[in-house]
Amino acid sequence: MFVLVEMVDTVRIPPWQFERKLNDSIAEELNKKLANKVVYNVGLCICLFDITKLEDAYVFPGDGASHTKVHFRYVVFHPFLDEILIGKIKGCSPEGVHVSLGFFDDILIPPESLQQPAKFDEAEQVWVWEYETEEGAHDLYMDTGEEIRFRVVDESFVDTSPTGPSSAEAASSSEELPKKEAPYTLMGSISEPGLGLLSWWTSS
Repeated sequence: MFVLVEMVDTVRIPPWQFERKLNDSIAEELNKKLANKVVYNVGLCICLFDITKLEDAYVFPGDGASHTKVHFRYVVFHPFLDEILIGKIKGCSPEGVHVSLGFFDDILIPPESLQQPAKFDEAEQVWVWEYETEEGAHDLYMDTGEEIRFRVVDESFVDTSPTGPSSAEAASSSEELPKKEAPYTLMGSISEPGLGLLSWWTSS
């Protein structure tokens, strides 16, 4: 679920931080810049693990700050495909079941990846597994807040870097705001035995 990623960056330390230890200042600046941010095709950055190498620091004309090239390792949330995770149901919609891990919310289990047969209850706004038994079908509801075990089957990165307006957009009215996309999304599946709500599989 968590991986160590080697990175290189140039860190700017302002003059009023020169009295501190260089490593402490660099660690603080790196966490300010990366913590809780998604790096494209890397994952969600959590925190600095360690600094492996510091190159020479430079002070440029007109800027009293020091600029240091830093080699470091960062803890990143990036589960591998087919990894089994446990989260909580954040909500349900016709698009599927939305799951949260507490620190990461952009997880979707689409309808075709639910235990089948499944239906969406419009009144309750929940997905229901119509579990077949010898006594007939039992409706098992996927309520908000329930713990759910799922398999990671796909991931999607979207480059959300700011871009300048195109000529077509400039000509159109600015009233319509574009839909905000998540920079990193996981797709899950519970369509196999043992996956789904933990309460479904507890032994009596």
